[in-house]
Amino acid sequence: MLISQIKGSNGEIIVAVREPDGTGKAVKNAGSVYALAMEAANGGKPLFSVIEMHGLGEEIDLEQAYANGLFLPPITHPDNAHLHLTGTGLTHLGSASTRDAMHAVVSRGATDTMKMFKMGLEGGKPKPGEKGVQPEWFYKGNGSQTVAPGGDLVSPSFAQDGGEEPEMAGIYVISDKGAPFRIGFAVANEFSDHVTERVNYLYLAHSKLRPASFGPEIRVGEAPSDIRGTSRIIRDGAVFWEKPFLSGEANMSHTFANLEYHHFKYGIFRAPGDVHVHMFGTATLSFGDGIKTEAGDIFEIEASEFGLPLRNTLAIASEDEIMIGQL
Repeated sequence: MLISQIKGSNGEIIVAVREPDGTGKAVKNAGSVYALAMEAANGGKPLFSVIEMHGLGEEIDLEQAYANGLFLPPITHPDNAHLHLTGTGLTHLGSASTRDAMHAVVSRGATDTMKMFKMGLEGGKPKPGEKGVQPEWFYKGNGSQTVAPGGDLVSPSFAQDGGEEPEMAGIYVISDKGAPFRIGFAVANEFSDHVTERVNYLYLAHSKLRPASFGPEIRVGEAPSDIRGTSRIIRDGAVFWEKPFLSGEANMSHTFANLEYHHFKYGIFRAPGDVHVHMFGTATLSFGDGIKTEAGDIFEIEASEFGLPLRNTLAIASEDEIMIGQL
């Protein structure tokens, strides 16, 4: 099942379900994906059962809605402060090569990047009942940093780069009893500043404090073990760069369960009612091929099992004048 959120004519949120034949249908009296997910989490019911109970109504042309700029992020929270954008890196087979090349110049011997990657290879897929090695982890922001599919990914004026990262994101809600529940997975663009990160791996946090986009649709349930997609940059109406990307546990050094455990083991991430969008990493970057992105570039990331492609345009923010007052 694929679900999404579309802006209605009166500004309301319409939850759309993609039927097996590709037709979109509105969920009756849904309110939002968040409302449906919380209803399922608190009621101890699968999400698809809650959607069946609500029933489906009017037909929606999903591609036309996308063309008209009506897609919202596939999950939102009524209070942006209670939606968390986070991620893990060095989780995919081959993901260390670009990062290691960034940091090798300022390191002697084995880089910390390669050490972390090898730790994942050796302990990222624990047996049932065992705890695996914890991954690299980073924070991107709250719900104010989410960008709707079709919207602009705005790079700060001080950034040295604005580059795409095509990956899978897990979408979660926390029940009223503090239990995490996964809704499903979506394609994501974990937008980052790779030039800043290349200066020193300790600048990773600075490179990640950026907006991100995910969707347009959430695939409810488990993710395929072998996910194959395509990431491209469109410049001046033509494909400027294109490359396949791989995800899913068959192509990762960690299991999703291990990455989830090391995120939600922190009580701060199990606050009742919160939403989490957690991005699981990639091994494919245009930056690794020497590409310098420009304002107006369109990032397009697609994987056929996850519905419509994710498209966003790169924009550059004007410089903010920051005045620090004294109280």
